[in-house]
Amino acid sequence: MTLSNLTNTDCLLIIDVQNDFCAGGALEVPDGDAVVPVINQLIPKFDCVVLTQDWHPRKHSSFASQHSGKSPMDTVQFPYGEQTLWPDHCVQGTSGAEFHSHLQAHHAQMIVRKGFRQPIDSYSAFYENDKTTATGLSGYLTERGIKRLFCVGLATDFCVRFSAEDAKREGFDTHVLGAGCRGIDINGSVSAAFESMQAEGIVVDHELT
Repeated sequence: MTLSNLTNTDCLLIIDVQNDFCAGGALEVPDGDAVVPVINQLIPKFDCVVLTQDWHPRKHSSFASQHSGKSPMDTVQFPYGEQTLWPDHCVQGTSGAEFHSHLQAHHAQMIVRKGFRQPIDSYSAFYENDKTTATGLSGYLTERGIKRLFCVGLATDFCVRFSAEDAKREGFDTHVLGAGCRGIDINGSVSAAFESMQAEGIVVDHELT
């Protein structure tokens, strides 16, 4: 695709490019650091830039450490459905929760913090995992006159996927720029994420031109 025809109705949504998801982090996404130069190249092309930030309290319910006998990547049933358990990560106020030091985060006009409610995890930039608790992002983008959303960040198979799918359901023309994403890939979950997004009518572009 071409990014040369962007207008002020387009937004770049940068998802969870935080230290704990990058090299040496508590929940390291393989090759996660590679998204940073790609995203920095994209940022100046957009009038509207939004960041999301995982922002968990200590002892968050999605942490495996809070469930006796469970390990990271195990699943449990929560009131809102199946929940993957994670290592403690992106805890409020810690260095792991900070944005990658090379990310040009100062260009963002808005930061959406998610996952700060102890009982509910949050993958999507639009809704927490109960699918009803809104972050307010949809209203902000609508007020800004945004029509088209370009998603990048970490991780492809969780927060990028669910953000993109919710964006589409909220009525935005939604694109995922694969060059600016990396995934955790649990049992083929990256391929499944791309298939799911495309089935929802999301445009997946793996090449930037």
